[in-house]
Amino acid sequence: MDGKAKVIDKTGKDVTELYIKGANATLRKAKEVKATIIVLKENSPSCGSSAIYNGEFNGKKTAGNGVTTALLRRYALQVISEEQFGENLS
Repeated sequence: MDGKAKVIDKTGKDVTELYIKGANATLRKAKEVKATIIVLKENSPSCGSSAIYNGEFNGKKTAGNGVTTALLRRYALQVISEEQFGENLS
């Protein structure tokens, strides 16, 4: 979110701006519905909340936040993964 990372698709195209637009749309909706906890898909370059795929399209992951997660957390919204959500149901 600080211009330090990029999202590149499998063809090599920079899709960072599309991800940022999606993150901003999610932030607007979260504020609109007054969300307090947001559950997103782990490992996604958009939604990962503790790990994301490393960008080499080899299935390997690295520690980090996706674009949407980073933006939501910047606005003090709590983001958890579907894995964490499932743990809380047990």
